[in-house]
Amino acid sequence: MRHGFADTRFGQVHYVDDGAGEPVLLLHQTPRSSDEYRDVLPLLGRQFRAVAPDTPGFGLSDGPTGPWSIELFAAGIVDLCDALGLDRVSLVGHHTGAVVATEIAAAVPERVRALVVSGMPYVDADRRHRVATGRPPIDHVERTDDGAHLRQLWDNRAPYYPADRPDLLERLVRDAVAVIDRVEEGHEAVNRYRMEDRITLVRAATLVLCGELDTFSLPDVAPILAAIPGAVAEVLLGTGVPSVDHRPELFADAVTRFLAQSAS
Repeated sequence: MRHGFADTRFGQVHYVDDGAGEPVLLLHQTPRSSDEYRDVLPLLGRQFRAVAPDTPGFGLSDGPTGPWSIELFAAGIVDLCDALGLDRVSLVGHHTGAVVATEIAAAVPERVRALVVSGMPYVDADRRHRVATGRPPIDHVERTDDGAHLRQLWDNRAPYYPADRPDLLERLVRDAVAVIDRVEEGHEAVNRYRMEDRITLVRAATLVLCGELDTFSLPDVAPILAAIPGAVAEVLLGTGVPSVDHRPELFADAVTRFLAQSAS
């Protein structure tokens, strides 16, 4: 795998690159980085040029100094594609990354060959109301002098991660600490996004993926399928929110099969 940086309107965006051929862009969840795809990259790299960026503001990427939004994240990723000379790509996004991928597919449909959204929440007026009227934050913590907030980062996500894989939570916490001052803002950007207005503009062949144990997003598979004409769904067995790094072979196989089918 190769690491690189590309200039965008928000500064430099870091990315990891593996393989050659048709480009596939992999967008991570909040508050992760391209590390989320480190086990998927070499698998997809056998058939594609797999590129996993750090979304602007996350990982090693520079980012907007003002309020974050899905539209800003998407613009930064389109800038990355321009810098790398990628005129048309397949997009794969997980949770927040799936929302960003959806916005790209809606904003510049001519540049998106295929779309895979994994564990994507369906954000409409009802969800925005529920979040605004009391749903607790997902990752937000208050700093403490004794470092207890680091344990709180762990505890916030532990219910969604397999108990026998503490290494997966270690990877998430490491990424979260890197953006500790803005750790919740990616989720806030998702919950401000008017998906119901944008998702109907998607024209790319679309696969809706979700882990069977992802109770956060699995109920949203049906409305997403209803919103995107011709979209198909696949449920990944034995995994949940961390499906990308928990079951990388399963995840990469589903993506590879769909991209092959959508090209035929």
